[in-house]
Amino acid sequence: MSTEMLEADYLVIGCGAVGMAFVDTLLSETDANVIIVDNHPAPGGHWNDAYSFVTLHQPSAFYGVSSAELASGLTDEVGLNKGLMELATGAQIMAYFHHVMQHRFLPSGRVRYFPLCEYTGEGQFHATLSDHSYQVNVHRKTVDATHFKTSVPATHQRNYSNDEEVDVRPLNALPTLTRARDRYVVVGGGKTGIDAILWMLEHRISPDKIQWIVPRDAWLMDRATTQPAAAYFKSTFGTQLKQALAIGKATSLQDLFERLEKDGCLLRIDNSVEPQMFHGATVSKEEIAQLQRITNVIRQGRVTHIGHDQIELEQGTIPAIEGALYIDCSARAVPTQSIVPVFAGDHITLQTVRTVQPVFSASFIAHIEASYDDESLQNELCQVVPLPNHAADWLVANAAQMKNQFRWSQEPGLRQWLINNRLDGFTQLTVVDDDTPPEHLALLAQLKEAVPAAAANLPRLMAELATMRHSH
Repeated sequence: MSTEMLEADYLVIGCGAVGMAFVDTLLSETDANVIIVDNHPAPGGHWNDAYSFVTLHQPSAFYGVSSAELASGLTDEVGLNKGLMELATGAQIMAYFHHVMQHRFLPSGRVRYFPLCEYTGEGQFHATLSDHSYQVNVHRKTVDATHFKTSVPATHQRNYSNDEEVDVRPLNALPTLTRARDRYVVVGGGKTGIDAILWMLEHRISPDKIQWIVPRDAWLMDRATTQPAAAYFKSTFGTQLKQALAIGKATSLQDLFERLEKDGCLLRIDNSVEPQMFHGATVSKEEIAQLQRITNVIRQGRVTHIGHDQIELEQGTIPAIEGALYIDCSARAVPTQSIVPVFAGDHITLQTVRTVQPVFSASFIAHIEASYDDESLQNELCQVVPLPNHAADWLVANAAQMKNQFRWSQEPGLRQWLINNRLDGFTQLTVVDDDTPPEHLALLAQLKEAVPAAAANLPRLMAELATMRHSH
């Protein structure tokens, strides 16, 4: 086996959206050269393995890398996203990342890209299709862009078993089906489960033929409140105001979520079931209406085994339906990971510094790396916002984000950087000039006024959460 010696300022492990967003900002703000290593055959990370009908669930306008637009500026005029900013398909995202690699990264002369390679640590990696190996002398830092360990249905290891004769497939298989089934059973209540249900309804599969196994119901975000354009200012910033007011006025966690739901900040599919999960998934109200057409919903915890005559779940068993197609949607897109310091000596671990915004976070971390030398200050500016899992994690994540936003507001130059960064999406909308409509000024003033009360009430709500979790 031959070993090739390489030199680089930064060695980036992972060429998914997070790794590419980091490298893009590093190219813009430094003269560093970079080696990117990834085990996929093309840029885009987990998008290489995504199901064919996948789309973003938040607007394309603030996804990808900062230097290159992904969105075309269009608003959807048909479908379940009608009236909202476009959502890129998986194919569009793959083409986008290919374009970024071929027309920005590689022509810069400062990026070398090694696909189909496995990183083994200590600056070493090897090609998966040959016996060639590499050793990198890293002058500055090694960057882990794989900490999120993004999981997709086609590649994840299922946590349940099944009898040999039972037909279980990832939702990637749905478009390849050539015959109708008497019954379809969707296993998983998260975003992939939602996507599977919506795809089947769109393709005229009767809701009466669909059984949905939902281990935990989820709080969902209304996509209309995450639109990074002036036309949606009232909806987007109005929701931020409602969230701040809810946090500031809430007398308990229960009261908080009642306020959030009443004000449209959070949605749920079944109003009679208390959600136990929040992953930051975003839907439209039209999608919610479609999902509510499914009435055969099983809520007995996770599946443990699918047999030919019964399905075993954590909280009981139900009869299995002979000849049913089971559609596995149990992969969690971003499994909860341990939190480590973003900056640690000669290593950077990319994590979220804003709620469920990994690509913005990666770009922000690159800016902090490029602009500051003091590690303690770097970590102070890049406090990790935990990935949400349980319902109450909505509060945990938003509390951490509010803390970061306040700290950033105290740092000279950061506001202007946020305004200029495409992945931020929203700060630019708060810039006030002579053309700012009076109603926008009034809304921003109300938001500014509401934040101190929210910040003051947060410790009490967080203390209640800590007591609740300790008792369990």
